[in-house]
Amino acid sequence: MNIILLGAPGAGKGTQAVVLSQKLSLAHIASGDLFRQAQNSGTELGNTAKSYMEKGLLVPDEITVKMVLERISEPDCANGFILDGFPRNLEQAKALEKVLNDKGQGIDKVVYIKVPEEELVRRLAGRRICRNCQTPYHVTDMPPKVEGKCDRCGGELYQRPDDKEETVRSRIKVYSEETAPLVDYYRKAGKLLEVDGAQGAKKVTNELVDALT
Repeated sequence: MNIILLGAPGAGKGTQAVVLSQKLSLAHIASGDLFRQAQNSGTELGNTAKSYMEKGLLVPDEITVKMVLERISEPDCANGFILDGFPRNLEQAKALEKVLNDKGQGIDKVVYIKVPEEELVRRLAGRRICRNCQTPYHVTDMPPKVEGKCDRCGGELYQRPDDKEETVRSRIKVYSEETAPLVDYYRKAGKLLEVDGAQGAKKVTNELVDALT
């Protein structure tokens, strides 16, 4: 089974992808991890991706697609995969579909984890990270025992620039503009599975496992 996870920043894609990959015995492919691996790989494709990332530019679709296609051709994807963070737009979706079709494969289900904007902002803007050991916290959902200090190492907790409210709203806006056509595209193809991501991680997992097995 080949699955795509769609959802705005803070929707819980990464969390669900990890759990589903274990429960369904599928390879978990996160585009963010691929980019980090590309920076360290020293391959021609990796060095090309790295050159864009070092300039703070988005890696072009053509390179991103090639990286994903290389990854899904590896042996651990033989039983299927879960794509997390890819495709990001219609062009990437169509390129992926073409290559999979050429191999006699396809995407079986596209899971759209839908969460209201205000809940996404609350989740992301409330995140805090330890400067020393990178342990994550949340001001309301998972607060530290002592405000501003890490329970594990006593390090200072800080808010990442990406998690400032203004930046969060901008990230959500960009995501929505890019992804709305994808949601429509997969809905028309009869592959979209929409789930309420505001109901809590365990309930979302249970709903997805029931629908996908």
